[in-house]
Amino acid sequence: MGTDTEFKHHANPTVRRGRRSRPFQRGGTQRYSCNQHNGCVSNIWLRVWPTLWLTFPVRVYTRYKPIRPKWHWHNAWYALGSVVGLLFLGWMIWRMARSYDVQPALVENKPLSARAPVPAQPARPTNAPVAQPVQPMVTNTAPALQPDIAETPGMRPVRDVLEAQIALAARGISCGPLDGVLGSQTRAALRAYQRSAGLLISGMLDAQTRRALTVKTPVFTNYVVTREDVARLLPVSPTWVGKSQQLRMDYATLLELIAEKTRSHPGLVRRLNNGVDWDALGPGTAVTVVALEEPRVRAQAASVRISLADKILEVFDADGNLIAHFPCSIARAVEKRPLGQLRVVTVVRNPNYTFNPQLFPESAEARRLTQKLIIPPGPNNPVGTAWIGLDRPGYGIHGTPNPEQVGRTESHGCFRLANWDAEFLAGLVWVGMPVYVE
Repeated sequence: MGTDTEFKHHANPTVRRGRRSRPFQRGGTQRYSCNQHNGCVSNIWLRVWPTLWLTFPVRVYTRYKPIRPKWHWHNAWYALGSVVGLLFLGWMIWRMARSYDVQPALVENKPLSARAPVPAQPARPTNAPVAQPVQPMVTNTAPALQPDIAETPGMRPVRDVLEAQIALAARGISCGPLDGVLGSQTRAALRAYQRSAGLLISGMLDAQTRRALTVKTPVFTNYVVTREDVARLLPVSPTWVGKSQQLRMDYATLLELIAEKTRSHPGLVRRLNNGVDWDALGPGTAVTVVALEEPRVRAQAASVRISLADKILEVFDADGNLIAHFPCSIARAVEKRPLGQLRVVTVVRNPNYTFNPQLFPESAEARRLTQKLIIPPGPNNPVGTAWIGLDRPGYGIHGTPNPEQVGRTESHGCFRLANWDAEFLAGLVWVGMPVYVE
C-alpha cells in the first residue's frame, strides 16, 4: 500500500487531538495535504495525524485585528442629557443669586489726607483675654418696627416686606393678615404680582420688584378708639347653643376689632404699640396702625379660578388679566373638594349661619343635638361677613372669624377667605359667573 503525504511547516506545530482541533503556530501558517493512491490511505499517518485527514489545503491565521468599539446613539443622548442638566443647575444657582438683593456698603470717596485720623489703640497685655464679637441671633420672627407717622405724603418704592404687603393689598393682591413676614402666602402674592407685571417670577422681594412696587406714604397712621367700638364688643359663646342665643356675633376685644379693620395680624398691632394695655383701652385712646388703601378695581371680573394645590383664589377679567388674588382654605377631606366648573348662584353680605349637627360628627355637642341651629350674623359668625353660594348644594365661598388660619386644609368643603377678602370678592362676582376649581 503506497501513500504520498506532504507535510510543510515553518516550525513544529502543537497539535491537539479532537474532531474540531486545528494545528496552531504563533506567527506563521501551516500547509497540509493528503493524496490518495489506489483508494488506500496510510494507517500510520491516520493514527498520528487524525486531524490532517483533509482533501484541500488549510490556512490558519494566528494574528487578529483589534476590535473597534461600536458607536451607539444612546451615548449621544447621555451626553446631551448631561449638558442640559449642567445648564439647568447653573440657571438655578443664577436665579437664587438674583433673588437676594445685597447692597454694597457705600465707601466715602475722600483723599487719605482729608479722612479723620484713626485713633491709636492702647497697648494690651499679651496675656489679656481677647473679646470676641457677638454674633447676631437669627430668628424666624418679624423685625422690630419703628413707625414714622410724620412721613411726607407721596409715593415711593417699598423698603421692606411689610410695605410690600401693604402695596400688594392696595392692588387687590392679598397676603392674608399683614404681619411683615415673608411667608408662603406673601411669596405666592409676590409671584402673582410679578407674573401680572411681567417681572422675573421669583416669589422674593428682589431689587426689580422693589423698584416696580410703590407704596403710599405715610405707611402708618393713628387709630382713635370710639365709643361705638367699645359698645359693639360682645363675648363669643364657646358652644353652638350659646352662639345661637346671642344677639349678634360681633368682635370680642378691641385688639380683634382693630386688627380686622386694618387687615393686620394681632401680633403686628401689638408690635406697633409696645406697652399698651389692651384690656384697659377706652374711648379716645390712639393706637398706631398701618395706613391702608381700599383695593382698586381695574376691570370687570369674568371668572374665578381656585387652585387646590396652592390654596389660592384668583379673579380674572375677560382677557385673562389678574384682578384679585387671595389665599384660601380648602376641605380637609379630599372627597369633599369639588372639582371642575361651578357657578355663582347667590351673594349675601353679613349672613346668618344654619348649623347642621349632622355635618359635625367630630363635635361632642353636635352629637347630642337633634335639630338645626341659626347662628346670628357678625364677624365671628362661622361664615364671616360674606357668603357667595355655588351651584353645588352646601358649597360656597365665605369669610371666617379666624383670618390667621386661612390657607389651611381644615374646612368641611367650602372655600374660606379672610373677612375683608370675602367682602372685596363679593363686590366683584355676579350671579352666573363661572368658578373653575383645579
